[in-house]
Amino acid sequence: MSDIIVQNLLSPVVLFFVLGIIAALVKSDLKFPSGLSEALSIYLLIAIGIKGGIELSHYSIESVIQPIIGALFLGIAIPVLTLLITRLMKMDLKNSIGLAATFGSVSIVTYGAAISFIEKNGVSYEGFMNALVVLMESPAILVSLLLLKIIEKKKDESALSMRNTGIISKPASLIDKEVIRESLFGKSVLLLLGSLVIGLILGERAVPMVKPLFMDLYSSVLILFLLSMGITAGQRLPEVKKHGLKLLLFGVLTPILFGGLGVLTGHLAGLSLGGVTLLGVLAGSASYIAAPAALKASVPEANPSVYLGVALGVTFPFNLIIGIPIYYEMAQWIQ
Repeated sequence: MSDIIVQNLLSPVVLFFVLGIIAALVKSDLKFPSGLSEALSIYLLIAIGIKGGIELSHYSIESVIQPIIGALFLGIAIPVLTLLITRLMKMDLKNSIGLAATFGSVSIVTYGAAISFIEKNGVSYEGFMNALVVLMESPAILVSLLLLKIIEKKKDESALSMRNTGIISKPASLIDKEVIRESLFGKSVLLLLGSLVIGLILGERAVPMVKPLFMDLYSSVLILFLLSMGITAGQRLPEVKKHGLKLLLFGVLTPILFGGLGVLTGHLAGLSLGGVTLLGVLAGSASYIAAPAALKASVPEANPSVYLGVALGVTFPFNLIIGIPIYYEMAQWIQ
């Protein structure tokens, strides 16, 4: 286990991420232009999506139905578990929902780093795993916001019955159109899903055109993006410290719990060693793109320094350095 962690630590992807954290902590003037960071994220989303679509074109629906069900199960179960854990921690409802949406959704970059890790170890994986990334991006956001609406509605009904005023309030919709739009058509989901469909339609015919940019250069572009993310993560670390040790432990321990659940689900779905590892990585990761965008619009009372600070300042570095090897070891053990 220690050898795998050391091997992962000495990979270019992780070392450049650490370099970015160091740059932020020592207050270096190193920074990425916002336009470049945006372009790199768009590149990664398209690369993962189109590669997944091309690979998915090789499979029949019968061969992917069990992993799809497993991915949807995780997208529903993880936000519910996160909400229960955070409420036990005595966290307020809005920030609990923020963490539920963030940890229930997935990190595309962590997934990309996990692919580099297992390929470096000579482990193969199912090509349709990239499609599962798309499936796990939105359900957790929708489930978390639905839970918020249900809990708030019950509180309102309880307060109304206690006052016993006889006033009948107009029932509020459980989830508004803006939440659905942001969850299904936000930048990350739209690019992933759109690229996936394009790759699925074109299949191998797309390879000669997309291979030079979106396949051959993928690892190099990932290094640049992780250097940028390292700077951002380093800047978020002080925000997490302000909220105490419990939040720090949450950002480290829950990924292991959810990652283990993902590994078990992948094993029951019949995935290979590589596929089980990747599903564990997805389950143990936390979103800092799609979920925060939806939360900013739908739950403005939730504190970004809580859900984004933990996801980007704690869980993302933990997964990149230690988490991925842990999920790989879990997958080897269960397989």
